[in-house]
Amino acid sequence: MRVFVTGASGHLGSAIVPELIAAGHDVVGLARSDAAAATVTALGATAHPGDLDDLDGLAKAAADSDGVIHLAFDHERMRTGDWAAAIIADLAVLHAFGDALAGTGKALVGTSGTLAVANLGRPGTEEDAGAPGGRTDAENAVIGFAEQGVRSSVVRVPPITHSTLDRHGFARTLIAIARQTGVAGYPGDGTNRWAAGHTLDVGHLYRLALEDAPAGTRWHAAGDEGIPVREIAQSIGDHLGLPAHSILDDRLEAHFGFLARVIVLDNPTSTAATRRILGWQPTHPGLLADFDHGDYFTTPSPGN
Repeated sequence: MRVFVTGASGHLGSAIVPELIAAGHDVVGLARSDAAAATVTALGATAHPGDLDDLDGLAKAAADSDGVIHLAFDHERMRTGDWAAAIIADLAVLHAFGDALAGTGKALVGTSGTLAVANLGRPGTEEDAGAPGGRTDAENAVIGFAEQGVRSSVVRVPPITHSTLDRHGFARTLIAIARQTGVAGYPGDGTNRWAAGHTLDVGHLYRLALEDAPAGTRWHAAGDEGIPVREIAQSIGDHLGLPAHSILDDRLEAHFGFLARVIVLDNPTSTAATRRILGWQPTHPGLLADFDHGDYFTTPSPGN
């Protein structure tokens, strides 16, 4: 299968592209710079010069492929708080793909997050649709393409996706914040839970979705289905030799910055349907084991 991948040079792409190639797929990766093109080529894929603003070019690349995996997102706008602009841009890309693939039965795998089904009072399932707004609008757009003859599906990625491939994710951000503030913080009593997944396990799920997911389906890439945030903070504190403390509500933004709005969410996540239907089984270390044996405390985090 010829597969067009956006975000091919990024964190997830660096696991997904080799996974696809090892399975015999021909991969074309979007590259917005010479450095990105070099990374894509080193991974064994063909670089497609362009960016997310080139909607015509993206549509043509999709039409020339047997399937599309969309990973790229304007994370810089997200980190500066300009969510609305980032979401509008992402929706435009998705509709370009949906129009290009309409009526073909080809696969389109979109990307969302398990946080779309946070705060339900129970583990979020693959059948749960998130409330409208934010990245959930993009998720719902992908699911809707099933009605237009696209074998569309969405992989919901947990808020912490971890491995030695991770250089800028939420795990490294939390470590950087702890180093900068001298405290490994958590909100309230820290009993709210976050899902987590190893990058290589997440990459494997994307391939399974590309190859086998029925149209209009959602899948959960959480190896850890729910770790209390206090335990994450305690592990970070132990590794850095820093105290783990609750951060008061009126100090959350000052302490966590752009993460303040999500660090408080409770995100236990069920993967039962993903395992049963797609046969996905995570085989790599969980987050706390990765903290113990990976490179998170020997390789600098952002801002360090």
